[in-house]
Amino acid sequence: MNAAPDTTSDDTTPATPAAPGSIVHEIARRRTFAIISHPDAGKTTLTERILRAGGAIQMAGNVRAKGERRRTRSDWMGIERDRGISVVTSVMTFEYGDCIFNLLDTPGHEDFSEDTYRTLTAVDAAVMVIDAAKGIEARTRKLFEICRLRDIPIVTFINKMDREAQDPFALLDEISSSLALDTSPATWPVGRAAKFVGTYDLYRRELHTTEPLEQSDPRMVQLAEELELAEAALPEFDLESFNAGHLTPVFFGSAMKEIGVTDLLDALASFGPPPRDQASETRSVHADEEAMTALVFKIQANMDPNHRDRMAFARICSGRLQRGMRLKHVRIGKQFALHTPQFFFARDRQLAEEAFAGDVVGIPNHGTLRIGDTLTEGEDLRFTGVPYFAPEILRRVRLDDAMKAKKLRQALTELAEEGVVQLFRPQDGSPPIVGVVGTLQLDVLQARLKGEYGVSIGFESTPYNLARWVTGPREKLETFCSVNRSAMADDIDGDPVFLASSAFMMRRTAEGQPELAFHDIKQIGQEIG
Repeated sequence: MNAAPDTTSDDTTPATPAAPGSIVHEIARRRTFAIISHPDAGKTTLTERILRAGGAIQMAGNVRAKGERRRTRSDWMGIERDRGISVVTSVMTFEYGDCIFNLLDTPGHEDFSEDTYRTLTAVDAAVMVIDAAKGIEARTRKLFEICRLRDIPIVTFINKMDREAQDPFALLDEISSSLALDTSPATWPVGRAAKFVGTYDLYRRELHTTEPLEQSDPRMVQLAEELELAEAALPEFDLESFNAGHLTPVFFGSAMKEIGVTDLLDALASFGPPPRDQASETRSVHADEEAMTALVFKIQANMDPNHRDRMAFARICSGRLQRGMRLKHVRIGKQFALHTPQFFFARDRQLAEEAFAGDVVGIPNHGTLRIGDTLTEGEDLRFTGVPYFAPEILRRVRLDDAMKAKKLRQALTELAEEGVVQLFRPQDGSPPIVGVVGTLQLDVLQARLKGEYGVSIGFESTPYNLARWVTGPREKLETFCSVNRSAMADDIDGDPVFLASSAFMMRRTAEGQPELAFHDIKQIGQEIG
């Protein structure tokens, strides 16, 4: 069962290997993936162990570390360290085997789902982390559905096998039934809970344990029995089905004890998907095209508070990026000089002399780049699929010190461009309104305004509970905005937004304006809706 995956082409003629150093060769080496999970499933700990296994760090941190013990490297923001959660996407680039890995550690908390969704536009695969005791949880299911919408292949890592856990067969059955996803075990646990000592690699037929075991050991006897049952009952790994998002290889392990982590990395290197094609308004862009293109999917300000920096994270979608090249900033139609592109390891960074399709690079800028922007070598091309969702909570910002009004305007604009919150400026001139998915975003906004900009704010309720982007014929739209001026606002791009007190009022308004459309999703790079 489960022989090593065959990653060769179906063509009977062997493909000629690409020359080392060529664009095709370098792109084939790239593995760009996100780690997704329900909070507390061990995602950040797994990230640490992957980085350590890949030689990127010498000592792994611990999200629950105390005192002077080293903190988690991927969680660098103060509020993350204080609360032990991930609230922003971190990017880590490292080499393992003959592959270059770009690992994107996404926020686990649902209040930051927008950041996670945009990050998934920049990856070619996802590792889904599941708590062995809790199985599929609500957040896991939602993130999986997002991956399914994008046809992103999923690799499953069942974590915390060193604790009390569900039966492996029950876990596989739950994944299959809950997510309508075929499961093919790549490894199998040896022992359970306190007696969990390693895994059996079903592809290589190898035993990976932390201590030698006799064949008579009860754990080995149990392993033999379970493998026989698994061989009869579970499907073999099929690369085509995996790439199509229909089947997930499943790994068992313990991130805390660093068991099963190298199994996972080896598999991603062996059969993880290389950079995929990217959709644009006019055509599909292939990774191995000669011309370089890139999509900005994230903005992060003040990663280095001493320098007040502003970093755009860009996924290279095709070709080769070279330091110093001049690119076309398609949205504004101007040339953009690429002086200091950078690779990231959470807060740490290194100058990127070159990068290839699949890589994620940081581009320092002073507000020129926004989420959803496209960079090319001259082609008028705009990548699509980067979303903004209508917020679920609306609050008016109350400034504690009126003398800092100008600074607040600047700070809110920068943080809204970054995607921390959505910013709506009422057309009647009243104080700005921020929109968020969950209340934790408000805490992050308040903490960052205070810590990074020296601005103290509070929040006040508004008479509005819903926001919708409005599109339609210009004259009809202008008339609607004029009549409803007290309920109209402009978003960060100047697009009109209608604010309603309730779902009933929103429906009533929409029914009374048949020529206008009211949208709860704004797709960057294409028409709203």
